Amino acid sequence: MCCFVLILGLLGPRLAFLYAWIFTPRVTDAFAGGFWLPLLGLLFLPWMALGYVLAWAPATGVSGVGWAVVAVGLLFDIASYGSRSAQQRYSTN
Repeated sequence: MCCFVLILGLLGPRLAFLYAWIFTPRVTDAFAGGFWLPLLGLLFLPWMALGYVLAWAPATGVSGVGWAVVAVGLLFDIASYGSRSAQQRYSTN
């Protein structure tokens, strides 16, 4: 069960971001800088990139509470990277 939660935490935001990137124009509009920034977000900080896309508005960009959503995404990314090393440290194999 623990492996399922770990895999879901790793693949879930990446699949949601990839789905939004392929089937909606939101990711392309939110990351107007090009192709590389969303790709790096997909690979390294998927929760934060997904939060940025969800908080982005066409008229104003990201503002106010949207930055809090992006910050929570960053915390989720840090927690997902930290949980792997903690699990290895405390495993009793």
